[in-house]
Amino acid sequence: MALWDGRFAGGPAAEMQAFSESMGDDLRLWREDIAGSKAHATMLAEVGLISADEGEALLTGLDAVAAELEGGWVPGIEDEDIHMAVERRLHQHAGVVAGKLHTARSRNDQVATDMRLWLRGSIDTLDTALAGLIAALLSRVEADGRTLLPGYTHLQRAQPIWLGHQLLAHCWALSRDRERLADARKRVNRSPLGAAALAGTPHPVDRQRTSDLLGFDRPLDNAMDAVSARDHLLEVVATCAIIASHHSRMAQELVTWSSSEFAFVRLGEAWSTGSSIMPQKRNPDAAELVRGKTGRVHGALVSLLTLVKALPLAYNRDLQEDKHAVYQAVDTTMACTRVLTGCYDSLEVRDGPDLTGDFLLATELADFLASRGVPFREAHRVVGQLVASCEQQGGDLSLMSLEDLQQAHPAFDKEALAWLDPEAAVERRTSFGGTAWSEVERQVSALRGTLGG
Repeated sequence: MALWDGRFAGGPAAEMQAFSESMGDDLRLWREDIAGSKAHATMLAEVGLISADEGEALLTGLDAVAAELEGGWVPGIEDEDIHMAVERRLHQHAGVVAGKLHTARSRNDQVATDMRLWLRGSIDTLDTALAGLIAALLSRVEADGRTLLPGYTHLQRAQPIWLGHQLLAHCWALSRDRERLADARKRVNRSPLGAAALAGTPHPVDRQRTSDLLGFDRPLDNAMDAVSARDHLLEVVATCAIIASHHSRMAQELVTWSSSEFAFVRLGEAWSTGSSIMPQKRNPDAAELVRGKTGRVHGALVSLLTLVKALPLAYNRDLQEDKHAVYQAVDTTMACTRVLTGCYDSLEVRDGPDLTGDFLLATELADFLASRGVPFREAHRVVGQLVASCEQQGGDLSLMSLEDLQQAHPAFDKEALAWLDPEAAVERRTSFGGTAWSEVERQVSALRGTLGG
């Protein structure tokens, strides 16, 4: 029996029923649907739309339905969605009073409420996972961060850095992702319940009460907006897409750094795989899969944007399709966050390459001249000529003697060669946000503060 059978002489075609059901996606919302229904029943009794005894019967019946679902009962597609499934079972437990539960409510505000409740919980879980990933990175900074590595631009050696400096760059990006989630949560945490189909209800409902019961900040102001809005979903999925991009960059770095050509790190065995033909292989599959799954999250965002494009107000059945995209984005982002945490927890950091005389120290010579009052553009040109000379001789900056430097520019003095020490070069960069170890320690402390520990 359909909930609208008073209008129709017969039921939908079997193919239509199969095409339109959403139980596979809806089943994930059963806890939220029960919670919303219990809040609605409580409010109906408090405002006198049903008696106290009827309200108690509804609450008891809803608890019984929840126990069945917790115990493994799976509704069939004949129920179409979780809302109809819960109401049908409620009739069996509570009797005819179950028919009063839908007073001043529509499936439109029901599903909108359920998704906001689910998304709120998922945001909190994802935030915790991101905090765990940041903590794993910070632990790696504290354990191995004082490993000297080349920093890159354009994937070409640029300047020397501490490993900790680079790992902290990822931490700050992830920290901003947490800020975005927290900001999006404010707009998610508003209640549509009681908006009914689109126009509100003539019954004396108390939407503030149901909002409070469900832990929302406040009810949404416009009933039509309440049931049709999906921008909060877009905001969260867009944040997931940004997170996935950050994940992908981190994953690519692990893939590159674990190669024989770089050999900066090695992933733990638990996060690597072998080859079916080449016995020596230790493949960074976990990182590669994280990089690949970014496409799922970005695809979910495009799917959702396309879904809501040009939909007329208010509710349209198209919106049934929003759940799959949201689940895919949130689930994939959550999984990738946890996998990367495992990768960094297990990471073996190796000694970096010998950077003595490397051309990535050229900027040190230019900065030395600038510290002696030489215009930086002039200093840049002079050191560029020194690099070209070293290349022509088939060597690096180790070829340069003090005499060579002074011949290139009279401002070079005996202290200039000391500026070519790689660790000293790193430690010289004490500006706010620089790679000096004092700045690494400051950033670790600041980030630990955002984690509450």
